[in-house]
Amino acid sequence: MLLQYLSLMRQEVSLIFIAVLVLICELTVNQRYKKVVIPITLVLFGVHTILGFVPFDGGKLFGGMFATSHAQALMKSVLNVGVFIILLQSVAWLKKEVNFQKSNEFLILLFSTLTGMYFMISSGDFLMFYIGLEIASIPMAMLAAFDTFRSKSSEAGIKFLLNSALSSGILLFGISLFYAISGTIYFDDLPLYFSPVSPLFALGFIFFISGLAFKMSLVPFHLWTADVYEGSPTIVTSYFSVISKGAAAFITSILLFKVFFNQLYLWKDIIYLLSVLTMTVGNLFALRQTNIKRFLAFSSISQAGFILLGLVNVDSLGVTAIIYFILIYILSNLSAFGVVMAIANVTGKEEIKDYNGLYKTNPLLSLTMMLAMFSLAGIPPTAGFFSKFFLFTDAAKGGYYWLVFIAVLNTIISLYYYLLVVKAMFISPNEQPIERFRSDIYTRTALLITVVGIFAIGIYSPIFEYIRNIIDKF
Repeated sequence: MLLQYLSLMRQEVSLIFIAVLVLICELTVNQRYKKVVIPITLVLFGVHTILGFVPFDGGKLFGGMFATSHAQALMKSVLNVGVFIILLQSVAWLKKEVNFQKSNEFLILLFSTLTGMYFMISSGDFLMFYIGLEIASIPMAMLAAFDTFRSKSSEAGIKFLLNSALSSGILLFGISLFYAISGTIYFDDLPLYFSPVSPLFALGFIFFISGLAFKMSLVPFHLWTADVYEGSPTIVTSYFSVISKGAAAFITSILLFKVFFNQLYLWKDIIYLLSVLTMTVGNLFALRQTNIKRFLAFSSISQAGFILLGLVNVDSLGVTAIIYFILIYILSNLSAFGVVMAIANVTGKEEIKDYNGLYKTNPLLSLTMMLAMFSLAGIPPTAGFFSKFFLFTDAAKGGYYWLVFIAVLNTIISLYYYLLVVKAMFISPNEQPIERFRSDIYTRTALLITVVGIFAIGIYSPIFEYIRNIIDKF
């Protein structure tokens, strides 16, 4: 029995083991040897990430509260790839004198919130789902406020905590209405009680999807995003923009696929409207930004709108396209944030105008940022083009031609503001550009992984087929 538990919960157990090990090191390791904790953690998490892709038999635990399958394991592994890159990018920041004393705290908080996302993805009922949600949300608020010496960071933590508490309450109220209708909270049983649709179910669904929309920064539930992204440490902002958003998208697709599939006719219009609003509003606000972190915040909002294209049908192709898109989005966005992080660590500059003439002094960083912008915009032959192509294909297959048309228009708009960053680096003059510097080995490794991924995942088509084969069995 114990071996069965360890097998089905291997990713959760492995991650908790790493977090506990870091905690023990924090309590026992001498200050002189504390610096070795970070590279050891990197190695352990790298092994954890690789083992996550090893296939194993799925199953259920705790009376069906916890369920795992090849598809859910794949979703967790995609998140692991992103977190591993973030850990590589965080090393230089954590080694700064102001952060080094609390570096282990950062790692524990990061692994804690990832553990909560694991439980949300593998939840078999709404109780496990909500427990995972809270485990993920509370450490995220602490991460946002990690720079205690900066008022903006404290403000970001408070804003995230208050908005998260509000959204969790709204979501929980929706769950309570589902329970009032059915008398159960298990995902496998709930569809039996949702047909025919009652007004109470419709109300519950609106509350529930509103709570999830907050986690994905969907318009009009996005108002917290820019302030929290700007105020948080840059490495935390990158975590929010890719890992948190990716996990929320995975969870939403699972719930719509398993629990609300028979009510497709009811909520597809809601998804349609949210997609249009999120893409359009995110793009329009991104055009106005001068701070690179706020710029990427609104860019991530618009990208969330594209993710919704894969939800309007809730078929295997759509879910496959979502996972594929998120994997590529993680690599593209972390490539951009890696450059931002490298520059901020050395200069502290975060304004887009500060990037004027960057190519003259730091050509490799400029080329990396350009590739990231091209991939986010969906320019071939980068992987971003193929990820959006599959999302558009799935939406068109369902007959949502106007939605695809609006998405293409928003892609053109996004191309414009992504090219503004490229223009700043390669064309705009600057008498005093950012000085030439050399990033640490960890940052260079992280950027190399993202650049290779941006090209390789798009060109190597078996990756998409591999994901689809797993989803077809889900």
